Amino acid sequence: MNTALIINDDRDFRATVVSWLKERQWSVLEAGDAATGLELSVQHGPKLVLCDLPKSRGNGFQFFRDFRRPDPVGACLLVATGNGCACDHFGALEAGADEYLGRPVDFETFAAILSRHSGGPAATADRAEAPAPRGALLKFWGVRGSIPTPGLETVYYGGNTACVEVRAGRDIIILDSGSGIRRLGQALTAEFQGRPIHLSVLITHTHWDHIQGFPFFLPAYDPKNRVRIFGFEGARQGLQSTLSSQMESPYFPISMQQMPGHISIQEVKGLDFKVGDVPVQAQFLNHPGVCTGYRLKTPGGDICYLPDVELFQRLRPTADFDTSSHPTDEHLLADEQDRKVVEFIRDSEVLILDAQYNAAEYLTCVGWGHSCAEDSVAFALKAGIKRLFLFHHDPDHSDEEISRMVARAREMAASRGSSLVVEAAREGFQLVLDPVGSK
Repeated sequence: MNTALIINDDRDFRATVVSWLKERQWSVLEAGDAATGLELSVQHGPKLVLCDLPKSRGNGFQFFRDFRRPDPVGACLLVATGNGCACDHFGALEAGADEYLGRPVDFETFAAILSRHSGGPAATADRAEAPAPRGALLKFWGVRGSIPTPGLETVYYGGNTACVEVRAGRDIIILDSGSGIRRLGQALTAEFQGRPIHLSVLITHTHWDHIQGFPFFLPAYDPKNRVRIFGFEGARQGLQSTLSSQMESPYFPISMQQMPGHISIQEVKGLDFKVGDVPVQAQFLNHPGVCTGYRLKTPGGDICYLPDVELFQRLRPTADFDTSSHPTDEHLLADEQDRKVVEFIRDSEVLILDAQYNAAEYLTCVGWGHSCAEDSVAFALKAGIKRLFLFHHDPDHSDEEISRMVARAREMAASRGSSLVVEAAREGFQLVLDPVGSK
């Protein structure tokens, strides 16, 4: 039986909540003040703590901070109750509360909170309520690298930074949250028309052009919605801190803790995991800091997303992995690193790959963590890719320049006798992938 702790000096209020919880098979402890409540929490380790802000005979906000430091209970749902004003709501969440309930308590809302956090239907619904595609759907919302570049010269391919939407079954997966996620959030809100939205965001790395749009992601401001964010290398602390810091004053008027949507950050421990029903593989990439690429196994085929990677191809004597002519240790290391990437993307249906530079530009940008389109095409050909999207367009590249790069890439593929389809990622472009084997 789960244990709840109610901290409130109003006996009538406690009696009402206790009765309601006991009807739902909870064991309930009571405390009339915060100090007693903190002591009981250490002794009994409740799964739920419901603490009233102004009536806990002490500062409720300070109680939450003390409770979370050093977190004497461990994993616990901490719910604040208050008079419903915005400052109480935001302050409680910022101090460490997981949820907020106004008084008098709306028990329907309380039930939904418990369901979300205890594995009930609301907690496990990671699928969209919209009709599910039979195969998969891919849509680009941001394709630019480094910095957003709006303007007349970038209208066709788009100027927003990295954000790609993938739908597979009823799972909605968002790859990176660059500035393009703002329009995606608006579209999702209009599509669902008030129904709960459950989605997952896979972050490749925390360079600003891959996270800067999240403060403007509309679904994160609706308490009905659930947003799960996945990342590597200490994501629960590091990613939380990075996402939060870009929203601190004076940079942004609302803190991440004040976003009313249910946002959770999950650290990925291994290179193979699942997001909803979608198996995902990850691969660490050659890019400054910790950066990963993802391979999503959808019913419509595998989608590989490697937005930021500097391929080692230019360090080789030839472009065909030939290191037989007196290879140096550097060449051998480069060869090994690129072979790992080739095997990671091999035979995928779709490859979204860094192609920020052309070959001439790359000579002045070696070591910056990005690739040239010529190398990206060579990799796609080597790996047997069916469709390649050149991605992470340079902020100085106009629509005209990107089109020239695509033309050159297609010539390369044709000269090898390959059926590889080459496109440049373009905002608003949508690709429907039929179920594998249906053709």
